[in-house]
Amino acid sequence: MVIHRVGTPEGSITARREQVASMFLAALSYAYFAKALSGSYMKSTITQLERRFDIPSYLIGIIDGSFEIGNLLVIAFVSYFGAKLHRPKIIAVGCLLMSFGTFLMAMPHFIIGRYKIETSVRPSVNSTSNFSPCPESSAWPTVGCERESSVSMWIYVFLGNVLRGIGESPVQPLGISYIDDYAQSENAALYIGCIQTISVIGPVFGYLLGSLCAKIYVDFEYVDMETVTISPGDARWVGAWWLGYLIAGTVTLISAIPFWFLPKSLPMPVDKHDTSCTPEQTRFIQDSPTMEHKFGQEKPFVPTLKSLFGNPVYVIYLCVTILQFNSLIGMVTYKPKYIEQHYGQSASKANLLMGGINIPAVALGMFSGGVVMKKYKLGIMGAAKFAFGTSLLGFFLSLFFFAMGCENSTVAGITVSYSGYEGFASQEPSLFSDCNSGCLCSRKEWDPVCGENGITYVSPCLAGCVSSSGSGKNTVFDSCRCVALSDTRSGNLTATPGQCPRRDSCDRIFPYFMVLSVLSSFIISLGGTPGFMLLVRCMKPELKPLALGIHTLATRTLAGIPAPIYFGAIIDTTCLNWGYKTGIALIVYLGLTLGLRTVSFLLCILGFALLKRHVKREEKYSRTNGSAELELLRKEENGSVHCEQFVPTSDCNHDRETRL
Repeated sequence: MVIHRVGTPEGSITARREQVASMFLAALSYAYFAKALSGSYMKSTITQLERRFDIPSYLIGIIDGSFEIGNLLVIAFVSYFGAKLHRPKIIAVGCLLMSFGTFLMAMPHFIIGRYKIETSVRPSVNSTSNFSPCPESSAWPTVGCERESSVSMWIYVFLGNVLRGIGESPVQPLGISYIDDYAQSENAALYIGCIQTISVIGPVFGYLLGSLCAKIYVDFEYVDMETVTISPGDARWVGAWWLGYLIAGTVTLISAIPFWFLPKSLPMPVDKHDTSCTPEQTRFIQDSPTMEHKFGQEKPFVPTLKSLFGNPVYVIYLCVTILQFNSLIGMVTYKPKYIEQHYGQSASKANLLMGGINIPAVALGMFSGGVVMKKYKLGIMGAAKFAFGTSLLGFFLSLFFFAMGCENSTVAGITVSYSGYEGFASQEPSLFSDCNSGCLCSRKEWDPVCGENGITYVSPCLAGCVSSSGSGKNTVFDSCRCVALSDTRSGNLTATPGQCPRRDSCDRIFPYFMVLSVLSSFIISLGGTPGFMLLVRCMKPELKPLALGIHTLATRTLAGIPAPIYFGAIIDTTCLNWGYKTGIALIVYLGLTLGLRTVSFLLCILGFALLKRHVKREEKYSRTNGSAELELLRKEENGSVHCEQFVPTSDCNHDRETRL
């Protein structure tokens, strides 16, 4: 072990190197935080973007997957050529691109015009002015379950997210490699662990920012809030989605600053090369024709790829991971929307619960899984059994979600008849009845009002209301004939803007849903670290980099991009924005999530059989060749040639492989 005093030139170089490495660590950690913040905030605005741009869920899925598209376009190019250039400045350029892309995502708000709420309530300065909800003609806008987008401003959000993906591409490969190259070996692992921890904290703040912005009305800077007739819990409410993108873009922009002042390279730590060789000898060895010849004999790419996919354990592992990532990404992407639509919660509360409870539970589970693996020294089979067991337990817990569904909302003409009875015995559901036949109402408008009888009506016109009083949220619709039809009371029965509150049973179930959601997320994430270590340990050392690269590429292209798209397309069939097909939403969302996991478990059975055979083969190989390798190592030690000699030996060879 070589110890340098701080006063010596070597000690000064070491201190300077560690100081710069610490500065780089701080800058990279902040960059990880910024990109995680922006990514999670984007997911928190899904329902806001749907309502603002009148687009279906599958388009939201395309926007969400565009980040992976942009990343994959340049990741290989950046990883290869970026390592030869000024890595800190390349990362700085990436942070600038991420910042610009985030700002671009907020641009539509400033050029699209004001958000128009679909409502029959007219804003009025005089709160005593009356008007009739019954129109004299049927000139209503055509809106319904899936409305055609009147604007294409969502393309800016798409392009901005693509640019975010392009900008993110150099952060991880170049940042981690810079730390691994120039930090002391005993510090590098700690530094990388700190970065991963910070990257988990980012989504927490992203969802919390989404919760805050969802409470603020989208056009708060232009509109008198007294004239706004809806509240954050209304299905038509759109929060200030753009505000969070400006904040996230500013945070990302700041992350680029320190990288411009960091050096391209640092003196290599002593523990990164053989201490028995002088710097001049190390340089000679690296530049010698013998070493170049050795590098020239590296195995070609195609045979290496065939060798990799010739490993059945790896192929099964890859298939299982792709299926489970599809389930995970689809579930996480639309979970806030599911909480909003199925349990009647506001977008702000849904994001608050995701960021404040769900994500910390996942982070704690991943950390705890690593602790368990280290404490009990789990081998390959032990890690596989632990990962499979936790995933299976989480799957069985998730089955209880099917028992936590809410009853359908009571909407007249859709889930209940106008007389108040559930179901339609002798006639098909219809929005029209004798009580509203005097008005030329639209069947396409969704402007819900809540009658005194506790039944929701699609619009005040379809509720048969004759007049109204008040303005904004204080509007009251009077003489509603359809409300009186299902109420035994006589006199003037009124209705108020907004959907009726869900039944008490739904409010009682929701806390249990969240507890079960957090518990299942924690248990499933326990197997994340052991599962990843299984991939690392079952591969030959020379195949590990390619195996990890193919794994990342496959999960992004076959899960990260398509999962949000087809999940959104299938969810669109349930017409969630009307808020009454809750039973169908429960089956589709949970059924698709758990169905993918079921298929992955079937593949796991085959994977266990192959892994068991693989472990037995490795144990047999170790027993038959262990003594021979030990004897060879002894001969090498006795007959080794020192670095001072002209021909480099195995002791000075940095590419020497160690069998795990």
